[in-house]
Amino acid sequence: MKQRLANCIGAALVAALFAGVSARAADEWPQFRGPRSNGHADSAKLPLSWSETENVSWKVAVPGTGHSSPVISGDQIWVTTAVEAKLSEAEEKERLAAIKNSRGLEIAGSISLRAICVSGDSGKVLHDVELIKVDEPEPIHSLNSYASPTPILEAGRLYCHFGTYGTVAVDTKSGKLLWTNTEHHVDHQNGPGASPALWQNNLIINFDGIDTQYVAAIDKRDGKTVWQTKRSGKMNEKLEFQKCYSTSAIIEDEERGTQVISPGADWVYSYDPASGKELWKASYGTLGFSTVPLPVFGNGLVFVSTSFIRPRLLAVRYDGTEAKDGSLVEWQMDGQLPQKPSMLLIGDELCFISDKGIGMCLDARTGKELWKERIEGNYSASPLFANGRVYFFSQEGKSVVIESGKEFKQLAENSLDGGFMASPAVAGDALFVRTDTHLYRIEEK
Repeated sequence: MKQRLANCIGAALVAALFAGVSARAADEWPQFRGPRSNGHADSAKLPLSWSETENVSWKVAVPGTGHSSPVISGDQIWVTTAVEAKLSEAEEKERLAAIKNSRGLEIAGSISLRAICVSGDSGKVLHDVELIKVDEPEPIHSLNSYASPTPILEAGRLYCHFGTYGTVAVDTKSGKLLWTNTEHHVDHQNGPGASPALWQNNLIINFDGIDTQYVAAIDKRDGKTVWQTKRSGKMNEKLEFQKCYSTSAIIEDEERGTQVISPGADWVYSYDPASGKELWKASYGTLGFSTVPLPVFGNGLVFVSTSFIRPRLLAVRYDGTEAKDGSLVEWQMDGQLPQKPSMLLIGDELCFISDKGIGMCLDARTGKELWKERIEGNYSASPLFANGRVYFFSQEGKSVVIESGKEFKQLAENSLDGGFMASPAVAGDALFVRTDTHLYRIEEK
């Protein structure tokens, strides 16, 4: 009897321990698109509907401009932003004249690149830290920001990246800078876009400008460059067709090993994360540049949406084995595909939305179309999957919720005052969204 009681108590303690671990894991959204960089919050019970007056626990203004997504650990939520210095009347007149002559690009005065920490429970601002001051920033596209790359949060540290302007590490308890790396410079032409990826001690970052194109690893402990690998694929001769803004995906596979899957202009590459050695590359087979979406992967395939002008969707064998046509591409399709939003892989279903609001679901193994629907709005933020639902967030501030599956079924449409450029984050059963002006905590009341 005593032994049976002891066993029951032991089992209860183990169950409580694992429940605590699961609860803590559920409160982590450490990088762009979540713990596995795939936009999944599988078991989160998020609300179906919300508005400015419904299911909003708190709302806090975020100064400046930034398209980076929130990252979360425990009670801390971090975002990055770029705060522009106030200009004199003469300086503002000069800036507006430059914008008029810059083909849709925007030119800022000096900017302060900052990291802001908000309490997940209360919405209170805990830290507001200047990371990098830029006196003469390069022009930027009207759909971009100087703080578009999403940071990485882990174990008391925040790693923030701002493209050519630098990469920094922050102590999340004190808000103090731990190190700064400003040795990697490229001409983005339209501003920075690629977020860092993390493998062991290496922050892996794509630098694809119109002047030079490479991938680098920075040691998260001291900020020193570990390796740097130049893109090897032949690209279009026009410099503006050699740029790219995509984030690398890390594939850890017991059979195939660990790979960095890194889209560049005209090619998707695989690298060894420890050394930067190129493992394989696959051609897009068409003009492919300004690539933005983060690749998703599963069932031996990695899915890449390739270009800003004529996007092509590729399903590439990431083990490096050839398909029937002798390439690494299992299947491909052209058409109304995402140029900025990343995709969702849900089992064998590949779900995505184009920039102009064409939602689609494909059989991921074959590329066969399962459904295709027009969803109102323009889209830059990546969709979210949670508890059997897919959430889309438009630049106009609309959020459309559909049922995940082989048939299209819309469940709800919601609206907030600001528009969405940043992708959402989840902690527990709470949804955290960043509009162009505010950060919100949304949950069932």
